[in-house]
Amino acid sequence: MAQPAFEDIAETFAFLDDWEDRYRHLIEIGREMPALPDALKVPATKVEGCASQVWLMPRIEGQGADARFDFAGESDAMIVRGLIAVLHALYSGLPVGEVEKVDAQAELARLGLDEHLSAQRSNGLRAMVARLRASAAAA
Repeated sequence: MAQPAFEDIAETFAFLDDWEDRYRHLIEIGREMPALPDALKVPATKVEGCASQVWLMPRIEGQGADARFDFAGESDAMIVRGLIAVLHALYSGLPVGEVEKVDAQAELARLGLDEHLSAQRSNGLRAMVARLRASAAAA
């Protein structure tokens, strides 16, 4: 079961018939993401494999079995920033051990993103998911 914030996005996408409207919504939720401080836009947080500039800063809140996964992120491309917001809704607040169990491809397919993103954006999205999963696994 996806996080409630992701379910809200999925419901909105299901309601919007036109992909132009869905892209507008994606951009809108990306704009709502807090900006990543410039001090965190460094090579260590940059995601390779993305055509756009993408930075993800994972953080673990709590310790042991109570540890929860979260991250901040930003991109110089508005649609990609929206994709970061979607991933944030999918992963934020999960127990760290649950992050790897999320079938991101299946969840994102519910939004139809797999059919409507360019090959470069799809590759970048996979790179972002891989980075988040690796960060949670390392915690």
